[in-house]
Formats: sequence, C-alpha cells, structure tokens
Amino acid sequence: MEERPQIQADRRRGRAATTNASGRYERHARVAVDDGWWQEPEQAIRTDVRLEAPRSAITRNSSPDVPFDRSVNPYRGCEHGCIYCFARPSHAWLGLSPGLDFETQLVARPGIAAVLARELSRKSYKPATIAIGTNTDPYQPIEGRFRAMREVLEVLREFRHPVGIVTKGTLIERDIDILSDMARDGLVHVGVSVTTLDPRLARRMEPRVPAPARRLATIRALSEAGVPVRAMLGPVIPGLSDSEMERIMEASAAAGAKAASWIMLRLPREVADLFQDWLVEHYPDRANRVLGHLRDMHDGKLYVSDWGRRMRGEGPYAEMLDMRFRVALKRLGLNKHLPDLRTDLFRVPPKAGDQLDLFA
Repeated sequence: MEERPQIQADRRRGRAATTNASGRYERHARVAVDDGWWQEPEQAIRTDVRLEAPRSAITRNSSPDVPFDRSVNPYRGCEHGCIYCFARPSHAWLGLSPGLDFETQLVARPGIAAVLARELSRKSYKPATIAIGTNTDPYQPIEGRFRAMREVLEVLREFRHPVGIVTKGTLIERDIDILSDMARDGLVHVGVSVTTLDPRLARRMEPRVPAPARRLATIRALSEAGVPVRAMLGPVIPGLSDSEMERIMEASAAAGAKAASWIMLRLPREVADLFQDWLVEHYPDRANRVLGHLRDMHDGKLYVSDWGRRMRGEGPYAEMLDMRFRVALKRLGLNKHLPDLRTDLFRVPPKAGDQLDLFA
C-alpha cells in the first residue's frame, strides 16, 4: 500500500481523514516538510464555513441506481466527517481536498429556500419527490446556526411538495413540527442511517455524528410523531461492521422503523485512499481482510462504478449479506413498502397582491 503523508494526530482530533491531499483538479500538490527552520507550532484544524449565494436549488440526476431524479443540497462538505462518505470527491470541484478539507472547509447556502420557491413556481415545473441528504447531511452541526434546511422544509410544506430526507443528524428532531404536518398529508419519508451499534467504531469512522443509541432515539421520536422512517444500513463494511446487520435491524425495528435498506461500502476516487489510510491507522489487523472482501466483490478492484453493481457488489460474499438482510427483513416486519409520496397536492401558494380564484 502506497504511503501518504499523514497530518499529526493531535491536529486532527475529532476528524476521520488522516490526510489532506490536493484535489485531483489542482495543478500542484503541497506537502509539509520540516526544513530545519523554526516554525510556529501548528494548531488544531478548525471548522471554517464560507457562504455561497445559490443560483439554483434543484440538482437533477439520471442514475438508475436511485429512486429520485432531483435533489437539494443546503450545504457543501460535511462536518460529520464520515471516512467512507462517497460525496468526498465532490469537494475537488471547489479546489479543496476530499480529505480533511471536506470535513472542515464547509459551504453554507443561505437563501437556497427562496431560490427553491422560485423554481417550484415556474409554470413548467412538474412535481416529483425531492431528495435531501443524498450528498451531504442537511442536519450536520452547522444547520443549527444557518437553518437552511428548516427554511427549505418550510417552502416544501407551503407548496405541498413531497420530500425524502436522509440523515444521521439528530437535529432533525427540531423540525418534527413541520415533518409531522407533511406526514399527515403523505408528503415525507425519512431515512436514518445507522452503520453500527458500537459507539467506539462509530466515533472513529463518523467522528461528529451522534452516537448510535442517540440515532435510534431519533427514529423513535420521528415514528411517534407519525413520520414514516426507514432504517438505512449504509454502508455495510465487510469484515468490520457486517456482523452487526441483524442487531442493527432489530434495534431499528424496536425504535419504530417501518422499513429498512442497505448498501455496501463504496470507495470512489479519493475515498479509496482515505479509507485505506484510516483502516491501517485504526484497524491494522483487519485491513487486509476488509480490502480483500471488497476486491472479491469488485473484480479485483476496490470499487466498480457500473450502474446496478456499485451499491451491492457481486459474488458469494455480497450474495450472503443480501440473503441475511432479506431473512431479517421478513422476520422483523421491515419488508413493508413505505407509502408512495403524493404529488397531487402540489400547488403554488398565492403571493401578496395576487388575484384569488373566486371559484377555487
């Protein structure tokens, strides 16, 4: 395995990535070296947030692997810092590193709700479920400060527009008032990601995500408020967290989840190197086993991006995990299909000064 310069552990305390290599679009790479001259002591890496005035809100996609064609991202980068996050490579588009920059150099998009309202008001717009949290988590810690996600939800409620949310953040409980209103009209599903029940493993690979028990409490709070919740086992890490599959599903069902899904660990682009470095630092005795399983499922590679294969992998090990999941799904009653979200309630709310329809 190729050696890469590591950032000192005390500087990256509470972070998952061990390196901060330049993004793939940069012309030059920068590596810190000790040249013998005195230098100021390096400080701990802090979170920095810059603001972006969004020109558009809705992002379109045509992937056959996901059940939605549009999404909204209130933030770029994610302070949760999950080492396995497949969104890390997107930070290279900003001229930043998918490593520590992804966790610490964040972009907030205040005003995105107003842009979304304009886009939903266009006469050409046709409603379909908007997905939020498919790239970076809308309930990461900085949402408590910027409230961009709550403002987006307020717009969606006003337009009676369906939304599917994926999160690990317990801050979603703050918005139960909006979510419960939308749930009564069949306008919202929430997926809560639970990757492990081991708090020590969770703290290492998801350093700024609420503990597993706390996420289960969020499933319970949402379910009790009438919000349909799916437990999302993702990613399953072969040789590290896969043994917990049934226990996670049992705990999620007990908390009130109505359905469950799973995906295999994905290591696109820079994520492969970042994950390998993390694995060697924290679980050197399991590194070869984990990476070996991944290669067995991806034709000898750590990752294959082909549609239909990238989410689960192929081969005996992937088939065994899927079989275990399906057996537990049926046993626990999590094999229900969450009700389809409604689009027939969508309407553009009247603006101040509009002529109301006397026959409405």
